[in-house]
Amino acid sequence: MTRPTRVLPVLLLAPVLLTACGSEKAGADPASGTSVRTAEAAGQGELDARAQALGVAPELVHVTEAPGFTLARQSVGVLGDDGFSATWVSRETGAHLRLSVDRGSITAATCPEQPVGDMPGERTSCERDGDAWYRTGAGRHEYAVPGRGHVVRVSGEADAVPRDVLRGAALAAHRPDDAEAAALLPSAEPVPGAPVERGDLPPAGDGAPDNNVDVGG
Repeated sequence: MTRPTRVLPVLLLAPVLLTACGSEKAGADPASGTSVRTAEAAGQGELDARAQALGVAPELVHVTEAPGFTLARQSVGVLGDDGFSATWVSRETGAHLRLSVDRGSITAATCPEQPVGDMPGERTSCERDGDAWYRTGAGRHEYAVPGRGHVVRVSGEADAVPRDVLRGAALAAHRPDDAEAAALLPSAEPVPGAPVERGDLPPAGDGAPDNNVDVGG
């Protein structure tokens, strides 16, 4: 007889499978095994449920855009207790832009104390740039934009992502509309496992070792 096994989901970014945020229509997402649904099919209640299924507070979910960068949907997830994190990848160079949103604040006094890109123990330099902070440290740079009770950060490798690209992505970060959220957040429904027939089993029996003992032991 055949023995059913289950197909494991594709792991994060191995390899990176990309999709453009806000541009997908209803259909199957080959990277996550979930169904991508448009705003017509996914109401606000369902979108909030999708965020909460990830452990993310719905009000902290944000999206951004940058020329040549595409969202890696497998990277979408929780940050800290209930914050949000996602990564955009350059189709040309492979450089990463990481968007993170977490509760808290940032001021001239606290900016140098907060590490860039979650790299503790590294020295952080801060420069005011309009309503945002431009921060460098540990080979990375970041724009931090304070919000109401939260901080939006966009960071990248200093030698891979130009400052103007980083700044543009930080200033473009915003709360998603329904269509953007539907393309961004995976379904809250569990991914069904499809049984797969194995071709290495005999037509009779289950292929277990023969432990019978000959006469005389």
